[in-house]
Amino acid sequence: MAENKMEKQLYESLNQSQQSLDDFAFAPYSEKEAERTGFSYYSYWGSTIRVFLKNRLATGLLILLVLLVLFTIIQPHLPNQFRATEVINHPITGLQMYNIGPSFSNVMYTVPENTQLVVTPYENDTWAAVSNILTSLKARTTFTIIEYEKNWVKVELDDGQHGYVLNNFTTKLRLPEDPNQVPYESRSNFPVKMYTFPEDYTNQGTELFVLKDQLNITPDGLSATTKTEAKLRLLPGDAPFLFGTNNAGQDMWSMVWSGTRTSLYIGFMVAMLEAIIGIFIGVLWGYVRRLDRLLTEIYNVINNIPTTIVLIMFTYIMRPGIQTLIFSMTITGWVSMARFVRNQIVIIRDRDYNLASRCLGSSTFRIITRNLLPYLVSVIMLRMALAIPGAIGSEVFITYIGLGLPVSIPSLGNLINVGRKLVTTSYAYQLIFPTIILSIVTISFYIIGNAFADAADPRNHV
Repeated sequence: MAENKMEKQLYESLNQSQQSLDDFAFAPYSEKEAERTGFSYYSYWGSTIRVFLKNRLATGLLILLVLLVLFTIIQPHLPNQFRATEVINHPITGLQMYNIGPSFSNVMYTVPENTQLVVTPYENDTWAAVSNILTSLKARTTFTIIEYEKNWVKVELDDGQHGYVLNNFTTKLRLPEDPNQVPYESRSNFPVKMYTFPEDYTNQGTELFVLKDQLNITPDGLSATTKTEAKLRLLPGDAPFLFGTNNAGQDMWSMVWSGTRTSLYIGFMVAMLEAIIGIFIGVLWGYVRRLDRLLTEIYNVINNIPTTIVLIMFTYIMRPGIQTLIFSMTITGWVSMARFVRNQIVIIRDRDYNLASRCLGSSTFRIITRNLLPYLVSVIMLRMALAIPGAIGSEVFITYIGLGLPVSIPSLGNLINVGRKLVTTSYAYQLIFPTIILSIVTISFYIIGNAFADAADPRNHV
């Protein structure tokens, strides 16, 4: 009885299973979809990038470095930019605007409404050249002091003209025991200037500039009063000297960014040429056994000559210039890249997949390009990243010893070489700014290169 019951239950369950199977349909066969069952979703470069981005310092420096490189490219095209090698002269006097300190604006003074100014003839429809210097008095010119205000005295000339004269150790005015008992006659043993009010509103003795629509100019065009609060500028225009000027009157802002472009160009070109030559020779050196002895001897000869001597020799013999520096650095730099690539190739050249490729009759070129070089991409990029600051440092050194680029070509090396002579003076900013840029570039490349090397290691991929 129990056996019949079990058979009945089994029969019912089979019927139900058959009915369930009728509800399904077989999927059509596809070679493409079948291949996906054995596909790995692991991506070497994707994992490398993910590991690199976890390093916040390296990621931040990479962003900073990219922005810095982009800015060096677009900087000359921004408004209110001076040319890097342009000597900036004062439009009135023609004097060089030398050693002017860094500033975010070229506004020297802001004067209130109804300020009396002296107008200097200047052919410009928008700007007027002004000062508050009424006249220059020769040494030992006699005048009458009618007001005494310690640092300044109000004087009257024989022709009735009034003004202010500076009273300090440079003018050495002749004063009585009680100088407050005015009026009395006095004179200066040195030439002095007489001002419209007790303050010098000039810069280095030259005129400043103000928009004409802010002035009420007298009919004779020799004097004016301000309509409203007016800004007196160093030069006609809005261009400031953000990094100041050097002793030749050149804008340090433009010089620093032009020098950064030059140094980065040298660094990138040297790194690229070192990589091309070093990889080509290094792969042949490591894979083609017949060339190993020859290339090893060439390496020993070149490597035993100090790099500094080679750099100095080529830059001394050849004409100074960017091409000379690139050539001399590449001549010495490719050797270390070739040795590094050769050592890596020796490690992997006899692995199973390379032996299999040779047994299948694959050409040497195909084995090198398909089997060997992809394995070395990450370490080659690391070496290139480290070669760029190395090349920039070599350029700074060569310029420091006087064999680098001519002064007419701005570079970080040239700027640092000039600025180091002023480090103990008030013009130390001419060294500080290019040094900061050089430090940012060098440190960033080193940290980014090492972080990328760690990220490229498959053992760090999870």
